[in-house]
Amino acid sequence: MKKIIAPVDFSEPSVNAAKYAVQLAADIPDGSVVLYYVYETIIAGSDGSPLLIDPDARKSVALLALNNLKRELAGAATVPVEVVAEEGRLAPSLEKYVKRHEIDLIVMGITGSSKIEQLIIGSNTLNVISRDICPVFIVPGKAVYKKTDRVVFTTDLKDVEATTPLKPLKKILDLFHPELYLVHVTPVHEGVPDAVQEQKRKLESLLKEYTPQPFFVIGENFSEGVENFATEHDARLIITVPRKHSFLGSLFKKSNTKKLAYNSEVPILALHSWES
Repeated sequence: MKKIIAPVDFSEPSVNAAKYAVQLAADIPDGSVVLYYVYETIIAGSDGSPLLIDPDARKSVALLALNNLKRELAGAATVPVEVVAEEGRLAPSLEKYVKRHEIDLIVMGITGSSKIEQLIIGSNTLNVISRDICPVFIVPGKAVYKKTDRVVFTTDLKDVEATTPLKPLKKILDLFHPELYLVHVTPVHEGVPDAVQEQKRKLESLLKEYTPQPFFVIGENFSEGVENFATEHDARLIITVPRKHSFLGSLFKKSNTKKLAYNSEVPILALHSWES
């Protein structure tokens, strides 16, 4: 977990996420960061007439802005930082770059302060998560970097041996050696079913080398329950595993990850679910 890429569009949330990425990389042995910007292809004007825009000129302007940002971030931490600007669309271009250069982690910003920002910034972040490229570190708009020494791992305690992405999860835990909380949100007020207790024991066993502390949080709202727990325990990171939905359904329309991402004040790591 050494190579970090931070997609930026020069909005405040993306710049804050880039700063967070640099500081995070500084806490990782041999960590490095790529500041990544994608500019879309412009085919024609509003009246259908072709626009004569030099793509090389657009790339030069983008690289100039990225290098300015790189200089601004130099005071945050001392790590190798590369700047890359490409033409295309964010999610597919980012996916190709991540795979080609074996990037370990994507760090992106998100904000829910307005519906417009959710549509523009939030949709980009959630679209990247949905592609299962690699782990995505979601940084709230006002988040300030803190050492990752207390981590919440959310679990639905269903078939944990098959659904827990142990390999990427253990990579993160081995990287930061944090205090680990296993959090399950349940509306049950009177006792926990034996089957759920059995899944809890199995998950504890899978992660026994990290001495996990399991917690049942009573509540009807998943995101509120997790966020309140993370706040009360001063957690530095919430780790969650997004579930895939049907092709025809709206991606993450009702997903806990989406609700949590927009509301949380604590950074969230969305682990790709396909790597066991």
